[in-house]
Amino acid sequence: MTGTESSTDHRQGGILEVAVLDLRGRDTTAFKTALSEAMPLIRRQPGCRSAELRPCLENPQRYLLLVNWADVAAHEDGFRRSEDYRRWRALLHGFYEPFPLVEHYGPPL
Repeated sequence: MTGTESSTDHRQGGILEVAVLDLRGRDTTAFKTALSEAMPLIRRQPGCRSAELRPCLENPQRYLLLVNWADVAAHEDGFRRSEDYRRWRALLHGFYEPFPLVEHYGPPL
């Protein structure tokens, strides 16, 4: 790995799912505990190339979810229709306020 690459190198193609997660309340410890169980669920999905969550430096209640998928169908038709997604939803969706906007982005220009 060179100095310009990262463990989540979005130049590898596919699409990038982006969601800003704003947490309700202040229980980031419980969120991080749930997250440690949830992240392997998404990472093991067919078509998931990488997944990471980054904390916001200016707002301790905000996180950025970045998932590199082979294509939109891997996310929408694969993960979102899976039993793993139902578990993901049960683990994490109660922490969000408001519910996050999830968008898909194409390869870098």
